[in-house]
Amino acid sequence: MNTVQDILVFIVDSIGSLFLLFVILRFFLQLARADFYNPFSQAIVKITNPLLTPLRRAIPGVFGIDLASVVLALATQVLISEIICLILFQTWYNPLQLLIWGALGILNITCYIAFACIIVMVISSFVAPHSHHPLLLLVHQLMAPVIDPVRKIIPAVGGLDFSVMFIGMGMVILQKVIYAAAVASRLLPDLVIGF
Repeated sequence: MNTVQDILVFIVDSIGSLFLLFVILRFFLQLARADFYNPFSQAIVKITNPLLTPLRRAIPGVFGIDLASVVLALATQVLISEIICLILFQTWYNPLQLLIWGALGILNITCYIAFACIIVMVISSFVAPHSHHPLLLLVHQLMAPVIDPVRKIIPAVGGLDFSVMFIGMGMVILQKVIYAAAVASRLLPDLVIGF
């Protein structure tokens, strides 16, 4: 890879990764029924709305699941992968293969988001346990659908909440499965956001 290709891939990958992160967060905001008046939620909505609003007219949600966000995330993955492939190899890649790889990349990014949220929750519980910072509130709202059922099974002991540890272990196991699927599908990490 020459310097120009390296720079172009870096720019495309950085912008694509950031937009894809916002699309995935938008999906989970709606799934968790998070506060859309939170300033961080509003930023995510403003960034994703230009592409998501027209898609929602064609792709309605089902059972509270925002299918338009899923389609936009997959389309973003495939488009970014094709652009990177053009930059590196001056040719298109099989879009169906990129779609499979893109789905694995999105699942992997979702695990990273969950890890980041868990770390923020754990650190904030020691540093600022009663903080009402909008970002902390949003993190708690995003993780509530996952943590609340686990807390019913594994209650806090002596004021220590072990549910996040078990969720973290679950994320590690899920990532191992995702990586095994990536190896089995011969995923090329340079082409896929999330690997």
